[in-house]
Amino acid sequence: MKIDSSEFVISAVSDKQYPEDELPEFALAGRSNVGKSSLINTIVNCRKLARTSQQPGKTQTLNFYRVNEALYLVDVPGYGYAKVSKKQREQFGEMIQDYLETRGDLNGLILLVDARHDPTKDDINMFNYMTYLDLPILVVATKMDKLKKMQASQIKQKISKSIDLSKENVTFLPFSSVTKLNVDKFWDWIQEHI
Repeated sequence: MKIDSSEFVISAVSDKQYPEDELPEFALAGRSNVGKSSLINTIVNCRKLARTSQQPGKTQTLNFYRVNEALYLVDVPGYGYAKVSKKQREQFGEMIQDYLETRGDLNGLILLVDARHDPTKDDINMFNYMTYLDLPILVVATKMDKLKKMQASQIKQKISKSIDLSKENVTFLPFSSVTKLNVDKFWDWIQEHI
C-alpha cells in the first residue's frame, strides 16, 4: 500500500472524543516498550508521527492516527509497566475494554510481542481477550533484527508455545522497524480486513 498521508488526529479517553468519520480502525496493543510507536512510524514511513520514548508507559490515552484518509491505526496504552499505579492500570483497562468492546468501526486487532522473549503472562491474557472479541488478529513479533538467524527461523514455533497461532482468524508476522521486514505484508493484512 502506498502511503500518501498520515497524521495524528486525537488522544482520546472516552467515546465522546473518538473520530466520527466512520473509517475502519485497527487497534495496536502490546506491553510497554514492545515497539508500537516504532512500528507505526515505520509502516507509514514517517519517523516522527508517533512519539517513541526511552521511558516505557508513556502512552496513557487511545491515540488515533489517520492513514491515507482511509483508515485509523489506534495505539492503546501499553500494559505490564510496573511504575503505573494500580488505580491507573484499572482506569487504562476500563478505557481499553470500553473501546475494544463497543467500537463499531473496529475491523481488526494487532498484538505486538517482543521476538527476543517468550510472550509474557500479560501478552497471553491480551491474546485470549482478543480471541474472545472475535475480530481478525495479527500477532506481530517485533525487534526481529535483534535475533540471530537460527532464532529468527524458529520464532513462530517459539511464540506458538504460549499463543495459539493456528486459530482461524489469527495471522502471524515477524517484523522489524530497523530493517523494515514485512512492512508490505502488514499492509496486505490491513487491506484484507478493511
